[in-house]
Amino acid sequence: MSDEAHFHLSGYVNKQNMRFWGTKNPHEMHEEPLHPLKVTVWCGICSEKVIGPYFFEDGDGTTVTVTGERYRHMLNNFFLPQIAELGLEHCWFQQDGATAHTARATMEILKRQFPGRMISRFGDLNWPARSLDLTALDFFLWGFLKSRVYRNKPQTLQLLKANIKEEIANLEPDILRATILNAVKRAQMCINSEGGHLTDIIFSS
Repeated sequence: MSDEAHFHLSGYVNKQNMRFWGTKNPHEMHEEPLHPLKVTVWCGICSEKVIGPYFFEDGDGTTVTVTGERYRHMLNNFFLPQIAELGLEHCWFQQDGATAHTARATMEILKRQFPGRMISRFGDLNWPARSLDLTALDFFLWGFLKSRVYRNKPQTLQLLKANIKEEIANLEPDILRATILNAVKRAQMCINSEGGHLTDIIFSS
């Protein structure tokens, strides 16, 4: 499983790419800086380890938007060499339906690397939209990191990135195995409920 998240220096983590708009105004205001300092982090997770973090940034270390070209650069120069080194070439690969992930050129790279083993929009198995409760990074990793990386109140992006790297490196294998088992359990519950809400597991995990 793979995904990106924004970690703001202020302590806010944006891990959701989609929003649901209600019919009623809640009369609440949420203020944020116009251009907050943040890092954009990509990670892959399996039962053996977290692959990453990979930070989307330019040569000067400035955070950049995830485009198809930049995503392909990450795949070719970071992710694929990593899985080759780990001997994971025959694993399945999952990603969400973000445009950068599913551009034609991107999918050609992924389908060539994972023939018949792509879980994605336009992949061998279609990944459902708005499925945050099924993805190990959303229901575990991003929240876990948020609870850890801001403890020492990092004042620079460099310190924030160092904290993210350290906490990922310190993750125990037992936690990762339990997380993937949880993901499988959630997927089965989704199948059993024919795509309905996972009420039981959302409030018990």
